Amino acid sequence: MLIVENVYKSFVTAQGSLPVLRGVDLQLSTGSSLALMGESGSGKSTLLHLIAGLERVDSGRILVDGQPLQGRREAELARWRREGIGLVFQQYNLIGSLDVAANLSFQARLAGRHDQAWIGHLAERLGLASLLARYPEQLSGGQQQRVAIGRALAARPALLLADEPTGNLDEASSAAVLDLLLELVSETGSSLLMVTHSARLASRLGRTLYLRQGRIQPGEA
Repeated sequence: MLIVENVYKSFVTAQGSLPVLRGVDLQLSTGSSLALMGESGSGKSTLLHLIAGLERVDSGRILVDGQPLQGRREAELARWRREGIGLVFQQYNLIGSLDVAANLSFQARLAGRHDQAWIGHLAERLGLASLLARYPEQLSGGQQQRVAIGRALAARPALLLADEPTGNLDEASSAAVLDLLLELVSETGSSLLMVTHSARLASRLGRTLYLRQGRIQPGEA
């Protein structure tokens, strides 16, 4: 459902052009999971931003269900982010003025797919049913990350992009959150692309790719 072909991306800095991605290729089939590993600065997060339509490629192409993201207007890319994908970040990015219940529903309402029964199921599975009236500042890091996962899956997206989703958690909490994430992704039938520094967490996914200096290394695609 996702194809990345020969993608290049650079950013302009005070010192000139900074190449970040240098001909990246990868594929992700429907319902499968892929871990993307690499050192800081290797381009992992940039690649996720390109797939999410938050940045545009310099060259190459990204196809979703056979349709290219290139050439889409900003409104079309915004619709892609609302309806086609779920995003989970290391920093949670919850809305502080909304309680847990409203944060869980937020993405699904934007996508026009609010299903209270499904959101209630997510809240139960994620251990949030007793916390729905609380606000993000009243939650632990692990609880906030579970809200972020629930919000991302509430609209049953075709593709879930997770950028270091357990990076702020201790090892035990990371394992528990990843267990829930993988179980719920399986329930929704979503494809999962997860950036992680942890080989232990990466081993739980279907495949692992290594991004080094902006390229997928030979023998690791």
